[in-house]
Amino acid sequence: MPDEVDAIRGRYERWKAVACRRQGPLSPVVVMERREFDRALVRWVASAGLAPVADRRLLEIGCGSGTNLLRLILLGFRPENLVGNELLDERAQEARHLLPAATQIIPGDATQLDLPDESFDVVMQSAVFTSILDDGFQRRLADRMWALVKPGGGVLWYDFVYDNPRNPDVRGVPVRRIRELFPQGRVRFRRITLAPPIARRVTPIHPSLYNAFNLFPFLRTHVLCWIAKT
Repeated sequence: MPDEVDAIRGRYERWKAVACRRQGPLSPVVVMERREFDRALVRWVASAGLAPVADRRLLEIGCGSGTNLLRLILLGFRPENLVGNELLDERAQEARHLLPAATQIIPGDATQLDLPDESFDVVMQSAVFTSILDDGFQRRLADRMWALVKPGGGVLWYDFVYDNPRNPDVRGVPVRRIRELFPQGRVRFRRITLAPPIARRVTPIHPSLYNAFNLFPFLRTHVLCWIAKT
């Protein structure tokens, strides 16, 4: 589906222009979101029974510049057991520069990955599916991800569930859609991440306000899902 692949590239370019104006790695909002995500990853490792993680093989679809893979290394995953896939050449090059040489980076369309089936304990995606507006392409990618997971492993999913009326380049993926994409999986999820419009208003006042507002589940816009393959 080359048309959808090209469309995703265009959506990213438009997003990048907005993101550069709005936030950087030292932004209080970004710092608080990352802290929350790191805590959620630790809980996920424990609840999914993946520890110890040193021998677990993990593939990230849409790894971007490699920041998620880097934080997984800090959690104990070994670099040689991590693989990143990234559609955009520029970001794949950034990941190659940031990550250890032992971590494999594969550029290109994830639906075309030439990797053995059932070769990963975890296949991960973070904010990828909400940028795919073609239902058929979503299905094709989900099927490829599922095929790559070993029995006893699963798909780790982090994405937002609500549409953004101000951004036609994204579409929320609710939990019911996740279940449709992975009908054979056992889905467990938790809501995380304070709604970005609220976070951008309150966090610069004081970072503790992020946690205060995030106490209310209805203000959280994302889900972290573990989709187990038995």
